[in-house]
Amino acid sequence: MNAREAILAIDAGTSSTRAAVVTANGLVTCLHRRPLPTHSPRSGVVEQNAALIWQQTLTVCRAALHQARQKGLRIRAIGLCNQRASAVLWDTASGRPLAPALAWQDSRHAADLSALAPHWDPRLRHRLGRPVGSRSPYLWAARLLRSHPAVARAWERGQLGFGSIDTWLLWQLSGRRLLATSATNATACNAYVLAHHAYALDWLDALDFPPALLPALYQDADDYGSSDAKVLGAVLPIRACAGDQLAAAIGQGCLEAGQALCQHGTGSFIDVLVGPRAAPAALDGERSGSVVVTARRQNDVSHFALESYSATTGAVLAWACQRQRWFPDARRLLALAGSVESAGGVSFVPALAGLQAPQRSSTARAALQGLSLATGRAEVAHALVEGIAQVVAACVSANAEAAGLPLSQVMTGGTLATSDLLLQMQADLTGVPACRTHQAAHASLRGIAYLAGSHGLLWDDLSHACARTRLQAVFKPRIDSGERARRRALWQARLCAELEHGWPEGGR
Repeated sequence: MNAREAILAIDAGTSSTRAAVVTANGLVTCLHRRPLPTHSPRSGVVEQNAALIWQQTLTVCRAALHQARQKGLRIRAIGLCNQRASAVLWDTASGRPLAPALAWQDSRHAADLSALAPHWDPRLRHRLGRPVGSRSPYLWAARLLRSHPAVARAWERGQLGFGSIDTWLLWQLSGRRLLATSATNATACNAYVLAHHAYALDWLDALDFPPALLPALYQDADDYGSSDAKVLGAVLPIRACAGDQLAAAIGQGCLEAGQALCQHGTGSFIDVLVGPRAAPAALDGERSGSVVVTARRQNDVSHFALESYSATTGAVLAWACQRQRWFPDARRLLALAGSVESAGGVSFVPALAGLQAPQRSSTARAALQGLSLATGRAEVAHALVEGIAQVVAACVSANAEAAGLPLSQVMTGGTLATSDLLLQMQADLTGVPACRTHQAAHASLRGIAYLAGSHGLLWDDLSHACARTRLQAVFKPRIDSGERARRRALWQARLCAELEHGWPEGGR
């Protein structure tokens, strides 16, 4: 292992895009970040600027490569991870996006998909590991094919590109040659047959989506060709592409059945690995609200996980600070939250873009309850953080129950993993220790680098690579099972009351 060799790691997330260099000893360095805004012009609609995603990604990649050269590091390959289930339509002749990108929190087609659910849910759960759901990049694209003149013209001329964010960025990085997606990204878009590494063409036909528009299916660890020298200034092999949460699982050392990950970003995703089971549809995800996802695919073997999530957890802090201006910034919010012992009876449901766990409701909206004359900003801040921890606890319980696997710890990464308060709340409410690794906020960058370099390039295999990940802190539960049950039951009761009375049909 040469300490001067490294992988260029890219993480195109929802709120920012980052690039860094991960060295052979597992350290993330030469990190550069650029923000990515989201736009919500009306309820249920969440969009992003695809051209800006590419421009910002290119900027951070060039900056990371420049800094790596200054440090004398040799870049051996590229690994790309990204937000899942977002989608782009673009003109392959001009390279110009033809519509705002669909963000993964978008639920504009929830009602139409709900109408398909009675017939399709049983069939999709068995093959895709999930129900119809409240979003579909394929339905979004199919509708635009028929309603958006520029999209229709590009399709007629044979120059329409479609795909998730990985497809969009791979196409750009390769000099506009490659139209491909990885197994973990295809799974999230909800037309991927888990057991066969193939598209569910009958479901796509029901959505009126043309198969000719589909990107090619690759493994997460695969040969994606090379970057174009005119784009990055260097020809580098692209050896891995994966959804950001699943890359983070690798970066946190979660490779085996029974290991669990909680990755905090704009939303929080909780995954319990179940291994390469032959029949993931047999997992009891329907009752719990969990879905089966591809955790990674390499060497023609798929590893699976049970996953649940909350779409707006990290986004809650941005909303409270930037939109509502209740706090100067997230750091001050977290400090205030930790300055009081409790929320003083205040509770918060982080459903700014619907609710996925512990119950699904695309029309659900956030709720701040229990305010009194004694409530101050510190109690509100504490309630916001506790609301995130409550959703995490609900997801952890649901996934573990559906998987039928005991959990010994939950590896926690992402930007919010730096909060001792949140991790202690998670441990208290789940009854399972919450662990934080060194450079936990960069777990996805580290993980995608491990995946790209673990075929003898920098490391012999993933286990060899993950041995470089170091544990930084362990937060053990501080309350007993009775107090844990009381706190979770109180929050659940308030949530149920809101679901029953608080949100009329349509969320208005």
